[in-house]
Amino acid sequence: MPRKRTADRQALQNAVKTLAANIRFASVDDPVCTICVTSAVPSEGKTTVSVALARAFAEGGSRVLLVEGDMRRRSLATALGRHGRHGLYAVLSGKHALAEAAVRADASGRLLFLDAEPGIPNPADVLQSKRFHSFLTQLRAQFDFVIIDTPPVTAFVDAAVAGSVTDATVLVVRQDYAHREDVSAAYEQLVQAGANVIGTVLNCCDAASSGHYYGYYKEYGEEKNDSYDVVTPPPSANDFAPVSSVPVAPAASQAQAPISAAPRSRGVRQVSAPAGGVAARVKPVVPPATSATGSNNLDQTSAFLKKAGYTPRQG
Repeated sequence: MPRKRTADRQALQNAVKTLAANIRFASVDDPVCTICVTSAVPSEGKTTVSVALARAFAEGGSRVLLVEGDMRRRSLATALGRHGRHGLYAVLSGKHALAEAAVRADASGRLLFLDAEPGIPNPADVLQSKRFHSFLTQLRAQFDFVIIDTPPVTAFVDAAVAGSVTDATVLVVRQDYAHREDVSAAYEQLVQAGANVIGTVLNCCDAASSGHYYGYYKEYGEEKNDSYDVVTPPPSANDFAPVSSVPVAPAASQAQAPISAAPRSRGVRQVSAPAGGVAARVKPVVPPATSATGSNNLDQTSAFLKKAGYTPRQG
C-alpha cells in the first residue's frame, strides 16, 4: 500500500482493489473464503490492510465479516469507528448469536464487524479450540470473505494458530521497517504451523516516486481536466448502475502480479516499489529450507502446537 498522502489516494485505492482481485484469483478451483492477516513485527500496518481489504471486497458486492483476532491489542474497533455490545468470546461460548454481536461497518450493510472482548484469557487456546473451528465452518456458509486480523507472528503464536485453520494467510511487510530475518522467521513459523501463505503485501511504499503506471493516471487526468478527488454525480441516480471508482488491475502479465506461493529459494528478495506505487503486487517471502537448528528440531510454534495436541492441516 502507498503511504497515506492525498496525492496517492488514487494509487491507494487501486492497490487495495488489485490486492482483492489477486486474492480472488489465488485459487480458482478452491476459492479462498477465510483469510488470516498478520505481520512479522508490530506497526507494519496489518490492521490497516485488513480494513482496506474488507472494504474493497464489500464494495465489490461481497458479503464480508471482519473479525478481531488480535485479542491482546484490539485495534479494529478504533479503525472502523464501530463498537459492538458483544464479541467473539460471547459468540463462541454460545451466550449470544453472531447476529447479536456483529455490527454493520459500512453503509451498504455488506461489511460486518465482530469485535473481541477485552481481557480474554489464553487467546491462542480460543483460536485452536473446536468451537472456533466449527465457527469458521459456519461463517463459510454465510459470508463470501471472512478476514481475521491477528497479532504479529514473532510476538505471539496466535497468528500461526489462526493461519493453520483458515483458507489463506497474508503477510504484511512494511517497506524499510521490518528486518529480513524477522520476515523470514515469521514465514517459516506460519508454514510449519500449517498455514497457507498465499503471498505478502508491501505496505507504506512511496507511490510518488514510482514509475509510469501511476503517472499514466495523473497525466490522463490533467489532459482531460479531471479531478480524482471530486466526482460529478449523474443527472439521475437511476442513470447509471453503481460501479467501482477505480478499475481492477489487468491480467497478471501487467505490473501488478497476482499473489503466488513463495518459490523454493533462500533469502528474501529486496522489494522495490512497483510501477504506479501499487504495493498490492506480491513479493513472496522466502524462508530458509530448514530452521537454524535443523529440520528435525521443533521451533517454539511447533512445540506449542504439539504440546496442545493440535495437528497442523496437511496438504
